Amino acid sequence: MKKKQDIRALTKEQLRNFFTENNDKAFRGNQVYEWLWHKASHSFDDMTNLSKETRTMLQDNFVINHIEVDQMQRSNDGTIKNAIKLHDNMIVESVLIPTDTRTTACVSSQVGCSLDCNFCATARLKRMRNLNPDEIYDQVVAIDKQSRLYHKHKLSNIVFMGMGEPLLNYKNVLASIEKITSDEGLGMSPKRITLSTVGIPKMIKKLADDEVKFNLAVSLHSGIDEVRSKMMPINEKSNLAELLESLQYWYAKTNQKITFEYVIWKGINDTQIDANALVDYCKKVPSKVNLIEYNAIDDGEFQQASVAATDMYVRTLEANRIVVNVRRSRGKDIDAACGQLANKS
Repeated sequence: MKKKQDIRALTKEQLRNFFTENNDKAFRGNQVYEWLWHKASHSFDDMTNLSKETRTMLQDNFVINHIEVDQMQRSNDGTIKNAIKLHDNMIVESVLIPTDTRTTACVSSQVGCSLDCNFCATARLKRMRNLNPDEIYDQVVAIDKQSRLYHKHKLSNIVFMGMGEPLLNYKNVLASIEKITSDEGLGMSPKRITLSTVGIPKMIKKLADDEVKFNLAVSLHSGIDEVRSKMMPINEKSNLAELLESLQYWYAKTNQKITFEYVIWKGINDTQIDANALVDYCKKVPSKVNLIEYNAIDDGEFQQASVAATDMYVRTLEANRIVVNVRRSRGKDIDAACGQLANKS
């Protein structure tokens, strides 16, 4: 018995060809494509504008490897964390983050992560595999449904800040964004999507060359190589100077500011010297800074800096006319905040 193919791995043209090769009309492929993506159907039985014979033929040849929300936790602040079961029973996590004016989906791009950032719970999981475009797409669809159900409006933003490094799953992440932004998919504006990366210069340049329209965020956490390398081993391979060159290339190609994600830790990067180094780095490429409240993953060396340290950073950045936002953590009580995604329930 032949193994059934995942139908969402096919292009619209391949679907059209499947029907003509089976003595049916090519436009049936268009109908199926619409069910799979625009209507996000997970069952051939839903495809009611197809005959029963046609649906049976699809079931005989294909599967729809959809995700399932295996467990959902709701935080006191309205944040929702999903444990997402994939077709092979692996688990990733995604998060709905609400504010008064919008809802944001934080989605995963890999099962686990291979980058070993010392402060991140996800990094303690070994990378098992990349997610397929449809598995990323399905997370967005699921969170959009939750947004409409619990917050009474459709999903407004997407951030690739969940489990995994998006630029190490480049092809599938871009394919998912293409579907999410297509009128034949979810029709979301790319301006409402942010890809967050630890900073892989070669891949950032590729993003620029591919003329993407979404936003870029970089987990920086220090403007000093020695300090950053202690936290993020990737900095040993691609230091701050190499990263900067790729970001300048990005800006020259896209004319889009970079967002630096930055956590301040007690005794690690909480001095005036650290703040000045961040300012110097920001001045070299058009950028803004999100100061993110740290969410402890154990009682180890990484501890949230004092309010005074955060205030010092804000003053220093603002004095140098650098836009800065302080991001308060959401979903801490269910381990759904930044850096906490580790398949705990």
